[in-house]
Amino acid sequence: MKILVVDDDKDIVELLSIYIKNEGYEVEKAYNGKEALTKLNTNPEIALMILDIMMPQMDGLQVVREIRKDSQIPVLMLSAKADDLDKIQGLIQGADDYVTKPFNPLEVMARVRSLLRRSQHEVKNEEPDRIEIGPLVIKKDSHEVETSEGVAIQLTALEFGILYLLASHPNRVFSADEIFERVWQQESVVSAKTVMVHVSHLRDKIEEATKGEKVIQTVWGVGYKIESR
Repeated sequence: MKILVVDDDKDIVELLSIYIKNEGYEVEKAYNGKEALTKLNTNPEIALMILDIMMPQMDGLQVVREIRKDSQIPVLMLSAKADDLDKIQGLIQGADDYVTKPFNPLEVMARVRSLLRRSQHEVKNEEPDRIEIGPLVIKKDSHEVETSEGVAIQLTALEFGILYLLASHPNRVFSADEIFERVWQQESVVSAKTVMVHVSHLRDKIEEATKGEKVIQTVWGVGYKIESR
């Protein structure tokens, strides 16, 4: 399994490469956005991308937009910017998680492991293989979602995780912290905005496919739920 590290700072690329190799993964390296896309398109073994935002030729946000046209590979973004707007913008474009520089490499690797677990479809065996709720049909093993009319909905691993969690517990309200801990499989740390962005993106995709159906409901001040019908 390969991890692609993309940053114009060669010292950061080398530092992360050491930790990635220590975890038993192979490393691919790129130093700008265009090179990253080329590496991704020519290396089907790449399972995850660690991607800097501020880079020459093509920045990280542009790279994510291109990737999400035809790939749901997990993307962990790096940035020297700590501003929430920059973080949210990265998540809106399709990134799965975000780490601010300077970072602890051990934290980066913990987030990498979590994203890989999600992308490899590790869910509890007692959960249903197929859920039909409202206008949606959700298939656990293949991570496929489609409408009752057969329209496919392309979701990232984290978007699928949120949808599956809510749909497999109809009528139950999950707080942002609960969603973060269950789907990201990490202890919740300032997770509300991260969850909000992913839920918003998920809603947009569902509403587009179902012609406006409001599947995920917000319980203000509490969290999110999907009601059984």
